[in-house]
Amino acid sequence: MTSLPHTPASQAPTAPLLEVTDLVREYTLPRDHLLRPPAKVQALKGVSFTLHGGRSLGVVGESGSGKSTLARTVMALDTPTSGSVRLLGRDLHQLPAAALREARRDFQMVFQDPYGSLDPRQTVARIVSEPLQAQGHTTRAQQREQAAEVLAQVGLRPQDLDKYPHEFSGGQRQRIAIARALITRPRLIVADEPVSALDVSVQAQVLNLLQDLQQKFGVSFLLISHDLAVVNHLCDEVVVLYQGQIVERGAPSDLFHHAQHPYTQALVAAVPHVQPGRARARRMAAAAMAAGNP
Repeated sequence: MTSLPHTPASQAPTAPLLEVTDLVREYTLPRDHLLRPPAKVQALKGVSFTLHGGRSLGVVGESGSGKSTLARTVMALDTPTSGSVRLLGRDLHQLPAAALREARRDFQMVFQDPYGSLDPRQTVARIVSEPLQAQGHTTRAQQREQAAEVLAQVGLRPQDLDKYPHEFSGGQRQRIAIARALITRPRLIVADEPVSALDVSVQAQVLNLLQDLQQKFGVSFLLISHDLAVVNHLCDEVVVLYQGQIVERGAPSDLFHHAQHPYTQALVAAVPHVQPGRARARRMAAAAMAAGNP
């Protein structure tokens, strides 16, 4: 019997961290006629992709393209009509409730709105340690200690544990949300438009923070966004979602400069570009009007 040649560990193929296969999600619309069956709409139409550990995948598309439905389905907050979501080899939608709750240590989510995703009645300590409370394996003192640790990692102070969300700026609130996602040391963080509600200057700070955390902890990101600049800053690969289907994928530099699909080309063309000549002309005209010259 001939034995198979041994493959060195450095050459062994690495299994994907996340595998999404033929994902379909249908919603039933309200019935508009008593004698006709209710209509259905497909938010996702056979979406498939993989994501390896330590990498970032961006999902871009316009509003209504299925991005948030995809994020919720990957997080097992919504049930697919068909298809599968496998994380570390486990089909999340086939796990019993107790096993899914345990598996959530490995994947967490950062939501779009830092104002709406934090309970205003809870202290930062309670908010950040919430995933640990759900796991039920740590004491209150241990939860507080770990919450202080992750707050420091996102640039906040342990003294902030006893404050409430209204005492922080938008950027600080999103850092609190990121700390909550980090506290279980997940392998995957799904970030649904994590900076769209923030000022541009604060967006850069939060994106740099996510990049630093990835380098430090090796966490993978599934970044949902309509902003191509945000995706270009953080992601290794991009998929373009259009009407519930992936129409193009590739590295950001390739996709945004050599887009093949008409929809991707339209997205890239819609990005505003700075035109120094026009900006200078506008400034000169404004200065002339201020000086009283027509």
